[in-house]
Amino acid sequence: MTENSVPSFSHIKVTCDGRRATLTLDRPDSLNSLTNEVMAEIIDAANWFDHQPDLRVVVVSGEGRAFCSGFNVTAFTDTGISPAGGRVPADTGRLMAEALERTSPVLIAQLHGHVVGGGLVLAAACDLRVATDDVRFSIPEVDLGIPLAWGGIPRLVREIGPALTKELVMTCRPFDAAEAKAAGFLNSVVSVNDLDEAVEALAEAVASRPRMAVLATKRHTNAVTDQMVGTGRSWSDAEGLGNALRDPESKEAQAAYIERLKNKRS
Repeated sequence: MTENSVPSFSHIKVTCDGRRATLTLDRPDSLNSLTNEVMAEIIDAANWFDHQPDLRVVVVSGEGRAFCSGFNVTAFTDTGISPAGGRVPADTGRLMAEALERTSPVLIAQLHGHVVGGGLVLAAACDLRVATDDVRFSIPEVDLGIPLAWGGIPRLVREIGPALTKELVMTCRPFDAAEAKAAGFLNSVVSVNDLDEAVEALAEAVASRPRMAVLATKRHTNAVTDQMVGTGRSWSDAEGLGNALRDPESKEAQAAYIERLKNKRS
């Protein structure tokens, strides 16, 4: 593809009009679950955004009933390499989050339905977040017997602080938009009917400002917070995730969690 031609993908949709772009997770039948292939496409899209000369804002959203239901651990394999060039497949999520934070334009996460596990890490890698008042957040990794990986811990500490991060990750309790807003994770909460309009207004407010100053503000803020929480330490998250998935107790927890999901759906 040429620098300015809008790329085509299998699992996400990308649009761009010059100043503004969109990245939409396009797997509604799976509630936009993240596979290694989906995350590799997100990385490619982030890299493409970085080469658009007038791009200022990208809206990141999910098609259908949910923003993102997280990574499907039943499809996880700890062998081979990441399709995005990581050391192992479990490393793809870290590469995705880093690519989103590294790309120049401001990313606005448009959140609705469910935002689960890796989907929450994806949202945390964006710069600004707008959610519907009925959105449901959850971090079920510990119930699955695995640690929250992909740099999720430092990003949550950065956004909501260490105490609440520990509580939400260790207890796996769901939380709503009001709590997420009070904790500082969300910029605004709106009704379902007002979501598109609210995101449009925020995107235009950012895109209408001088590009150089806006992008410098993103880079400056990220440089400060990275020194505070050290997202670079998440380089070893893949090993921790792989070790947990090989642990007998973790395997039992994963099987029990999947069985509970099946019973809820039946």
